[in-house]
Amino acid sequence: MSTSVDPRRGLELTGPDSDPADLPPPPTVGLAGWRLLAVRMLVIAAVLASWQFASGRWIDPFFVGSPTAIGARLWEWVSTGYIFSHLLITLQEAALGFLAGASAGIIVGYLLGRYVPLAKILDPIVSALNALPRLALAPLFVVWFGIDIEMKMVLGGVIVFFLVFYNTAHGVRDVDQELQDVVRVLGANQRHLVWKVIVPSALPSIYVGLRMALPYSLVGAVVGEIVAANRGLGWLISYSAGQFDTNGVFASLVILMIVAVALNAVLGMTQRRALKWRPALVGG
Repeated sequence: MSTSVDPRRGLELTGPDSDPADLPPPPTVGLAGWRLLAVRMLVIAAVLASWQFASGRWIDPFFVGSPTAIGARLWEWVSTGYIFSHLLITLQEAALGFLAGASAGIIVGYLLGRYVPLAKILDPIVSALNALPRLALAPLFVVWFGIDIEMKMVLGGVIVFFLVFYNTAHGVRDVDQELQDVVRVLGANQRHLVWKVIVPSALPSIYVGLRMALPYSLVGAVVGEIVAANRGLGWLISYSAGQFDTNGVFASLVILMIVAVALNAVLGMTQRRALKWRPALVGG
């Protein structure tokens, strides 16, 4: 049986004349995944039932609301279409902030990861900027950009940038130097080295940063709306709190959680597609 070695994985692969019986069996989905899902649903149901039981009996519903009242508020907002305009503007702000911050983070992370002298020069500056509490910049961004969508996009982009930047730089620096030398000896030019070795090797770290940064793009948009806005989920949270409408606040938070989970699932699908050449991780 002939064999070959994939330098990205360091794993022995079967050659074209290998016996299919020698191949590892494809991963199968057993009952463990369904059991885990069932346990999760039971935990959520138990929490909601306990919350519903305690509200009005042990805890004043003014402070904690109740699952049934929150569900009724959600249904009211969805059935009347009231929530969709607020949801769309928040998604637009978060998407623009995520794209801008992630793009800048990947580019700057690659440059500082590849060029060590440049990284040494800029490291104190980047570290000082990273130490700033990004959410505290919101009032300053209001002065610079006003209360329109640009302010929320910039706030979310700044939060996303550092998460993606550090992970990208780490991934680029960790590319196996011996592998790069071997590829050069085989005749690869700089473009081949970047797109065939460095980028694929750094992709796992880049996706870690993207997965971490995605919910924070929503945080940036919502905080910006709370600070200065007249629409969006952040404004809706602030408005509901100002009306002492606890159920409205919780309903807005539930929508944010659903959106964050859905966006994370979409990003996870793109990650699995981009990294399909990697061996599957247990439980991944």
